[in-house]
Amino acid sequence: MLDINLLRRDLPLVLQGLERRRAPQPFLDVARFQALETERKTLQTRTEELQAKRNSHSKQIGQLKAQGQDSTALMADVGAMAVELAASAQRLDALQSELSTLLMSLPNLPHSSVPAGSDEHGNVEIRRWGVPREFGFFVKDHVDIGTPLGLDFDTATRLSGARFSFLRGPIARLHRALAQFMLDVQTQQHGYVECYTPHIVNRDILEGTGQLPKFKDDMFWVSRGGDAAQPEQYLISTSEISLTNSVRERVLALEELPIRLTAHTPCFRSEAGSAGRDARGLIRQHQFDKVEMVQIVHPDASAEALEQMVGHAEAVLQQLELPYRVMALCSGDMGFAANKTYDLEVWIPAQKVYREISSCSNCDAFQARRMQTRFKNAQGKNEWVHTLNGSGLAVGRTLVAILENGQNADGSVTLPHALRPYMNGLEVLTSQAIDRAAIQ
Repeated sequence: MLDINLLRRDLPLVLQGLERRRAPQPFLDVARFQALETERKTLQTRTEELQAKRNSHSKQIGQLKAQGQDSTALMADVGAMAVELAASAQRLDALQSELSTLLMSLPNLPHSSVPAGSDEHGNVEIRRWGVPREFGFFVKDHVDIGTPLGLDFDTATRLSGARFSFLRGPIARLHRALAQFMLDVQTQQHGYVECYTPHIVNRDILEGTGQLPKFKDDMFWVSRGGDAAQPEQYLISTSEISLTNSVRERVLALEELPIRLTAHTPCFRSEAGSAGRDARGLIRQHQFDKVEMVQIVHPDASAEALEQMVGHAEAVLQQLELPYRVMALCSGDMGFAANKTYDLEVWIPAQKVYREISSCSNCDAFQARRMQTRFKNAQGKNEWVHTLNGSGLAVGRTLVAILENGQNADGSVTLPHALRPYMNGLEVLTSQAIDRAAIQ
């Protein structure tokens, strides 16, 4: 969440940052915030006055009793003050809760280097890598290529409905190989610690990374409980949630930073509001796999860490020989918790466009405040950490890119060199290739 002291100190700056988000409606009810703040300050001032007066009276009562004098009137005043203080404390708690709810609804402010814009059309291309392949035959999309290799949407639809996939045989093996390859790149080449995380988390965990309360409709819920015995629970939409929250409510030692974590998990998203978009194929699914990268770093290091993380995602694409471009997202196209984001977009031959395959974001202290995660700085004082997250990569979309960029006229798929050791040495994927390799 945003620092409430920033709102108190420089509300126009916050409003300017929120305006850069280009929301269709205001993020902040300014009148309500100011009313809450006015009442809070009045109550706090009155509380401090009462506490000082009570302390003075209590001292006088002690003196009077020591002198054998009557302290009844003063004691009555102290009793009345105690009642008023209790009522003030209760109202202050309610005000703080309402202010916290208001803050939880506000997105992060864009970094000054983020390009201005209202949607994806305002994103800025930073660089490209690789040259899209020229095909001497009719280019098929990944559904037509993948179906003979074991991509089965009919079975998935019977099992679960639309936007699910069932993989078997060669394509299931390729999907597994991709995830293993990505994990090896991030752990062996870039120093991330591999993790295995729960796929179900409690509501407060999602609030910590910013998925709740704003994006509740995008989540799949498991339990609608609401007490300690049965907490409200959801399926994760990304392992960013569990990896980042692994340090919640902690004060980290300075020497623990930076922390680099990675995990391969399924991700579950309801895709609310995306009806009709990418209805065919693997591009937009309710369940998909992703290898996630998370970093917990010193505030002074987060800008550099973001650039490094983008490079870590790029390394996967380069080793898979997939053309891509890097885009700096504009202020209106960034995620809720991010203050700066780069998207990596891979070339999809059948659509003749670049499509997002990784999103890497610096969230500065936004998530740390929500999670209450600090570190002890060199001066021995507690300070908020900065958190970053990025896809390294989305497995399903990488599978799409491998199939379409590596397709051959006969329906086979030539595999990238880096992936072949994970496929038992196979160079070309066909419907029979896996069985032959297993026999050999």
